[in-house]
Amino acid sequence: MITLTQKHRFRVPIHAENITPDIFETKTIDEIKILPVFEGNRRRVIADLFKVDDDSSNEDRTIHLVGDLTKLKKIGAKMSLGQIVVDGSVGMRLGEGMRGGTITVKGNADSWVGTMMKGGLIEVLGNAGDYIGASYRGSTEGMKKGTIVVHGDAGSDVGCFMKNGLIKVLGNIGSFAGINMRDGTILVKGDSEGRLGAQMRGGKIVVLGHVPSILPTFTINSIRRRARVGNERVSGPFYMYNGDIAEMGEGRLYVSKAKNPHLKVYERYLPS
Repeated sequence: MITLTQKHRFRVPIHAENITPDIFETKTIDEIKILPVFEGNRRRVIADLFKVDDDSSNEDRTIHLVGDLTKLKKIGAKMSLGQIVVDGSVGMRLGEGMRGGTITVKGNADSWVGTMMKGGLIEVLGNAGDYIGASYRGSTEGMKKGTIVVHGDAGSDVGCFMKNGLIKVLGNIGSFAGINMRDGTILVKGDSEGRLGAQMRGGKIVVLGHVPSILPTFTINSIRRRARVGNERVSGPFYMYNGDIAEMGEGRLYVSKAKNPHLKVYERYLPS
C-alpha cells in the first residue's frame, strides 16, 4: 500500500490524474515521488504536496490518501484495477473515465463523481455534488457501466446522459435526476427535489422518498409491489410512470406511493 499524506493546506485546484493504481504499479517509490501534478498552473511533483510512504509488497495495489483533499481533482482517472482509499474529502472529477477497481471516500466528494465511468465501484461515505455519473457539458457520453454509491445526499443532474450502470443515493437528491438518461438505474432512498427523468429515453429511476410532482410528459402505467434495482428487489408499492413522452422515451419512474399521497389523483388515469 502506498500512503500519500497531505503536507500542507491546498489553496488552489490541483490536477492529479497520475494518482491511480495503473500508474503506481509500474513505478518504484522514488519514481512515484516525482510524478507530475499541477498546482494551479504550476508544475509540481507528488513529493512537493504529499509525504509518500510505501508499507506494502509489490502485490498490493492500494493507494491510501490522507488529508483535506477538496482541491484535488481527477483522482483515479481512467483507473482499471486496484483500490484507492481516501481518509477525507475530495474534489471534482473523482474516478473520471474509470474502467475498474474500487474507490472509497470516507468523507464528501465534489461534482462529477464517476463522469464517463465505464466500470468499477465508487463509494462515497458522505455527500456528493452535482453531475454524478454524468457526461461533460456538450457531450452525450455519460456513465456506461459500473456502480456509484453515495451514502449521504447528492446534488442535481445525477445520471445526466447515463447509458448504463447503477447509481445509489442513500440520502436525498437534487433536481433533474436522470435528465437525458438513456439506460441504467438510479435508486434514491431519500427525497427528490423533482424534475425526475426530464428528457429521458430509457432506464429506470426508483425513489423511496418524497417527490414534489411528476413532469406532465410522463404517464402513469401501474402500481407495482416492488422494483428491481440491480440484483435486489426493493419493496413498494410504487406508482410506475413511463416517459419522457416528449422524447418518445421508454424510461420508467418508480415513485413511493406511501410517501407521495398527493399523487393519488393520477390513479384515475390508470389503464383499466
